[in-house]
Amino acid sequence: MGVRIMDAEKAVELIQDGDVLVIGGSGGGVTEPTTLLRALETRFLKTSHPRNLTLVHSTGIGDRESTGLNFFAHEGMVRREIGGHYGMSPKLTRMVLDNIIEAYNFPQGVFTQLYREIAAGRPGLITKVGIGTYVDPRMGGGKLNPRTKEDLVEIVTLGGEEYLWYKSFKLNAVLLRGTTADEKGNISMEHEPAVLDGPAMAQAVHNCGGKVIVQVKRLAKSGTLDPRLVKIPSFLVDAVVVDPDQWQVCTRFFDPSLCGEVRVPSGAQEPLPLNERKVIARRAALELTPGAVINLGFGMPDGVASVVAEEGIEDAITLTIEQGLIGGIPQGGVIFGCSSNPEAIIDEPSQFDFYDGGGLDVACLGAAEIDAEGNVNVSKFAGGLTGCGGFINISQNAKTVVFCGTFTAGGLRTQIGEGVLQITQEGKFRKFIRQVEHVTFSGAYARKKSQRVLYVTERAVFTLKPEGLMLTEIAPGVHVEKDILAQMDFKPLIQQPLGRMDTRIFYPQPMGLRTKIGNAG
Repeated sequence: MGVRIMDAEKAVELIQDGDVLVIGGSGGGVTEPTTLLRALETRFLKTSHPRNLTLVHSTGIGDRESTGLNFFAHEGMVRREIGGHYGMSPKLTRMVLDNIIEAYNFPQGVFTQLYREIAAGRPGLITKVGIGTYVDPRMGGGKLNPRTKEDLVEIVTLGGEEYLWYKSFKLNAVLLRGTTADEKGNISMEHEPAVLDGPAMAQAVHNCGGKVIVQVKRLAKSGTLDPRLVKIPSFLVDAVVVDPDQWQVCTRFFDPSLCGEVRVPSGAQEPLPLNERKVIARRAALELTPGAVINLGFGMPDGVASVVAEEGIEDAITLTIEQGLIGGIPQGGVIFGCSSNPEAIIDEPSQFDFYDGGGLDVACLGAAEIDAEGNVNVSKFAGGLTGCGGFINISQNAKTVVFCGTFTAGGLRTQIGEGVLQITQEGKFRKFIRQVEHVTFSGAYARKKSQRVLYVTERAVFTLKPEGLMLTEIAPGVHVEKDILAQMDFKPLIQQPLGRMDTRIFYPQPMGLRTKIGNAG
């Protein structure tokens, strides 16, 4: 049987009104089927079909501006969205915030593993991931607006312990991306910066009787693909669309260092300027130890990767990101989700299996709001919605969690140099507040597990103690009362004697971590 090759316009006609449509990709164009998404929007604008779709996506999809799920931001096109991250497609997210469509936000790792459960015909995913957070049914069940009513997650008890049951549901179609399709329909991913959960998605949709539609860059003769590179076998594929202009990520057509084809020389990445972001990344990097396996989160924490590169310690530790990248230097900004010079690219569900089982030694994650109980919010705040992504899986299960963020937001200015930090203009918005709007990380759950938790800012470091949040370090040049306590909505515990942040953080030259971590490794 020959490959089912067709143009994008014909392929998206396989998607029907009311379908549950799964979208592959990971934001910034990473393995995103942009040609198919654009064709689906064009079809809807011409014909008003397909209508009332349910969109399912484990990660953020889009470039934060116009691509990705923004193609679905038309009234009547989408009825419900079930997503892991919302920050990459602001137009559709606005429809969620305006209560126009139903919406749920579940942990990214839950989605990737749930696809496998659906493929295997099991009733859903049983996990502790999400207990004590906003996805816990006792705290909202992941619902994002008043329009959303149905319960998709329940509490169950097994062996006397509580778990969350994320229920399986039928999937009708999936849009995926690969690099090469052969004439038979096998899909390889040799130029993709990540495998993600595409293979699990394809199995789940196929076993539900749905349609698997794959966008690729090129077509090959049957039997010529290296079987080790084939990630989606032909019997799962219903349609292939070839787009020779397919970009690898939204910022560049092709970078061989992102897929392991070529390794770029060490030191090719420009160091961060000495600002508050670098200060935070440097203090977080001091928590790294020889041989440690580390996860870096989206946003502020991706600066840690730059510090690791500048200090020349990438060979002494292993940096990972949840999309399945192991080793190398994770990329920042909109193309977070891929790494330069990766040592391995594995599928995303397997990466989350490792994370959920406690495999991470250190996780460096962002923080938008923090309260006295040590709870952290990164998912819904200040009238906006970003979603949790892999944050809940990672933060609940890493041995040490380092939350990274500026002390205040909105106009903060600092002066850094000669071992001292000065606040020249305070931010307009406080981040240390009485109660977070969304509990994305539960301080109570972390204390129950005796997890080591730090909160790192440019001017202070806090540690989670059984009694609550404790101030343990301050930056040289910072005043406790004026610069810290006066900028918080609650008074933390204060360690006596109060420690000082390492002065090396506040000088322009490298800190010499190679001596501490590299040689020890």
